[in-house]
Amino acid sequence: MQPEDTLNSSRERNNSSLTFRIEEDSIKKLRAEAQKQGISLNSFVNQIIKSFLEWHIFEPKVGFVPILKPVVQELFTKMTKEQIVEIAAHTGKDEVQNVVYFMKGKIDLDSFLSWFENRMKNSSIQVSRTFDPNSRIHTFIVKHDICENWSFYLKEIIEYIFNNVFQKKVEISMSYSMLAFKFTED
Repeated sequence: MQPEDTLNSSRERNNSSLTFRIEEDSIKKLRAEAQKQGISLNSFVNQIIKSFLEWHIFEPKVGFVPILKPVVQELFTKMTKEQIVEIAAHTGKDEVQNVVYFMKGKIDLDSFLSWFENRMKNSSIQVSRTFDPNSRIHTFIVKHDICENWSFYLKEIIEYIFNNVFQKKVEISMSYSMLAFKFTED
């Protein structure tokens, strides 16, 4: 099956029109989900493709495994703070940097933040990201609903990356189900 390729212009970015043959049942499901989300089928399909190309294509290559939130909650609830610090130091030092580099092609603040935001969203964790142009402060709020030790783990990872990789000050606050961090743009 070869899609036909026709170039179209767009105000925001270059788009191409492609024609595919898709099973009718899949089209019905795509249309229903797009309607639930209140977006066009075209926008929904573009989101799916972008998500696949930015995230899902890399999951098996970097070692991500799907795990239910209640399992993560159970595991992290039983861990001591010392165990969490040890795991966070190891994963922050080696694994997170390697994964970000592999998936984004570089390890800088923008690539890390993009990866982090995608990681949380692809783990069914809500992320809110804001930027105040007057104060130049970026704020991330992560609502995970897992447990306080998960907040502590994320805090340790973020602190390690900001302090040791980017040599950048980060302010972090956490609770049982949420974590917030902010930093000033240079």
